[in-house]
Amino acid sequence: MNRRLIGVLVFAFLISAGASFLIYRVITARLASEPKAVTNRLLVAARSLPVGTLLKDLDVKTVDWPMAIPANAVTKQEDAVGRGVITDIYEGEPILESRLAPKGAGAGLAAIIPQGKRAVAIRVNDVTAVAGFVIPGTRVDILILGTPPNAPPTLGTQTKTLLQNMEVLSAGQQIQKDAEGKPVSVPVVNVLVTPEQA
Repeated sequence: MNRRLIGVLVFAFLISAGASFLIYRVITARLASEPKAVTNRLLVAARSLPVGTLLKDLDVKTVDWPMAIPANAVTKQEDAVGRGVITDIYEGEPILESRLAPKGAGAGLAAIIPQGKRAVAIRVNDVTAVAGFVIPGTRVDILILGTPPNAPPTLGTQTKTLLQNMEVLSAGQQIQKDAEGKPVSVPVVNVLVTPEQA
C-alpha cells in the first residue's frame, strides 16, 4: 500500500511539474511577444524653479518619460536654457513652453509680463496694502479716493472702484510669494494691466 501511495504521489508531482513548466512557457512567450513600453526623452526641472528664474544648464535635465510627451513640452536643453520662468516649475516637472518667457525676454519682472500687458506701480502703505498681505500673485481692486471736480463742498470725499481683480506682479522688489505667507511691508506694488487700464 505504501508503495502504491508513493507511486501516486510521484505521478502527481510529475504531472504538476509538467503543467507548471507549460504555463511558465506560455506566459513568457506571451510577455515576449507584447510590444515593449516606449519611453521618450523629456526635459524636466532638476530643482524647483520659482518665478523669475533664468534657466541655466544645471536647472534642467533630460529623463526617460514613460507616458506621452505633453503637447507644448520643451524637449531640447538648448531651447530652454537662457529663458525666464513665468510660472513656478517644481522638481521633476516637465518644462513647458507656456511656463517660459519668450527667448531673449530675460528673467525677473520683465519676463512675467505677457505680451500686450503693462506693469504699473502703485504707492501703498500698511493700510492700503492690507498690513503687508498684498504679495505677488494676489488679486486686488484699485480704488480712487477724492473729491469730484465741481462737487459741492458738503459732498465730502468720495471713493470709486477704478479697476477690479487686478493681479499683483511684485511687492516692492519681490516677484515671488513668501513660502511661509508672511506679510511684506513695501512702499510700492506693481499690478498687471492692459494699456487702456494703465
